[in-house]
Amino acid sequence: MSRKPWSPPEIEMLGKRYADERAKDISSALGRSVASVYGMANKIGLKKSEPFKESIQSGRLIDGVRGKSTRFQAGQASWNKGKSFPSRGRSAETQFKPGVRQGQAVKLYQPIGAERISKDGYLQRKINDDLPLQKRWRGVHLILWEEINGPLPAGHALVFRDGDKTNIVIGNLELITRRELMARNTVHNLPPQLKEVVDLKRHITRHINRKEKERAKHD
Repeated sequence: MSRKPWSPPEIEMLGKRYADERAKDISSALGRSVASVYGMANKIGLKKSEPFKESIQSGRLIDGVRGKSTRFQAGQASWNKGKSFPSRGRSAETQFKPGVRQGQAVKLYQPIGAERISKDGYLQRKINDDLPLQKRWRGVHLILWEEINGPLPAGHALVFRDGDKTNIVIGNLELITRRELMARNTVHNLPPQLKEVVDLKRHITRHINRKEKERAKHD
């Protein structure tokens, strides 16, 4: 078929015949491919008429046309709904089974008790194999602190007094509120001199609070 440009008479003929005739018949009359006919019709916005869509010529599956009996009807249930089928041949051998690791998962698996360094630099230990995945690992510093003090209180966080995340000893762990943690992170962006003043104020405040608690306990 030629790829020559469409002439005005051809486009006029297409406009007159497209709505009610098959594209195949029009393409034969014009000496063009069916794809070319559909392409130009789409380009100039031509559509098939409703009478043509409902006719047998359109090739659509409608009432009275072969194929209706094999189509799903509205509200019709699938023939295999609620049925289970036994495995045949060797299919049962190749099916994934709950809790069984295969392929790459076997290579990547780490047992409970294994340790790793998180992307934030914390030493973590695997504590279970259950889902969700993000709860399989827990910071070793958190495990140590909770063994001695119980569950971490809501709204609090543990920090390393000396800033060294590898120095995991109970004396280097400090429990602070999330609000205080946010303030400390903000302090890191301050000039060195101002940072020293803020740190000094925090130590003084902590010392005063400790003295007040001791006095209250003594009273």
